[in-house]
Amino acid sequence: MRLKLIPREEKFFDLFVQQAENVLVGAQQLKDLLENYTDLDQKRMIIDKTESHGDEIAHGILEKLNTTFITPMDREDIHALTAALDDILDLINAAAQRLHLYRVAAVTPEAVALANIIVRAADEIVYLIKDLDKMKNPRSMKERWIEVNRLENEGDAVSRAAIAGLFDCQTDPIEVIKWKELYEHLETAIDKCEDAANIVEAVCLKNA
Repeated sequence: MRLKLIPREEKFFDLFVQQAENVLVGAQQLKDLLENYTDLDQKRMIIDKTESHGDEIAHGILEKLNTTFITPMDREDIHALTAALDDILDLINAAAQRLHLYRVAAVTPEAVALANIIVRAADEIVYLIKDLDKMKNPRSMKERWIEVNRLENEGDAVSRAAIAGLFDCQTDPIEVIKWKELYEHLETAIDKCEDAANIVEAVCLKNA
């Protein structure tokens, strides 16, 4: 039986759950913005506040990392997971702000589809992180990170088709530039969800 001479700081898991839930909130807000494309100024400001709250949580995690002697996960995994979750929110916010900056008059079905994939992936991340503290459900966790990988592949397919469609059908080069960047932001947000799931998988394998 191994004695715990120095207690581990377990509050990291609570902060990760807060951050994952905040990412899901941001994803849902972006989905609502794209599906109900009205009141853009108000909705993008709400997303910006969600992203700022995410920054606060991320800073809290990193401050705790710098002042904690015994951590419940490897330090590099804590840092990497914090960064991946923060990146998802940054990309969600960047997409929302560019809709305003680029004066986008109407959204495309492909953008809505990508936002829906982000929500589904973020929802899986919440469940993964809630089970991370004690590896409560290893079989269920495996199913969830596999699902995030599948969603990332789905997002790639939607994004590739959307960008190809721009070059096939759009005659205004400015619109091509706008939408290509927007699609890439949305796709990269899904990629970052996969990064987070991969980090959780690596932590589980280390502790198996």
